[in-house]
Amino acid sequence: MRPLAWLGLQPGTPSRVLISVTVVYWILVSLVLLAGLAGSVVPLVPGTTLILLGTLLAKWLLPGTLSWLALGWITAFWLASIVVDLACTLLGSKLFGGSKWGMAGASGGALAGMFFSLPALILGTIVGAMAAEKLGARRTNDEALRSGAGAALGFLLGTVLRVGCALAMLAIFLLAMLPART
Repeated sequence: MRPLAWLGLQPGTPSRVLISVTVVYWILVSLVLLAGLAGSVVPLVPGTTLILLGTLLAKWLLPGTLSWLALGWITAFWLASIVVDLACTLLGSKLFGGSKWGMAGASGGALAGMFFSLPALILGTIVGAMAAEKLGARRTNDEALRSGAGAALGFLLGTVLRVGCALAMLAIFLLAMLPART
């Protein structure tokens, strides 16, 4: 037996080391993608950004597995998720008469509620926007309630659209991984 054959480093021997490194790469990419999918629901976790980073990691570590076209589409959906997230939060609050105080309060309430459950997250968004409008902007109870409802609706719509973008990004990635049929 040649000296380094047991490591798979001698010419003409199967490389078990390279196969196991590839498996480790796939596990790493899969974990980043799954964290991104979970993060697309949890506030303050950059879900679609993690999915983009996972695909970039796959392109870098496993260069022959993902085309530039697929990476371009994934990047386009990432940009769309950023725009949608900002637009829904702003429009939800503004359309219902909210101010910057309401948007800041909704963010703080969502941050506090995310540690408990999804209903607490939504309730935290509403209560945070209402409290900030009432105390910071000196709004009436009705105006504060409208702002809270708008912030919650904007948050929910933004979350649904962000999850849709995340699923589209993952679908493109998985379709790009399918072997080509000739």
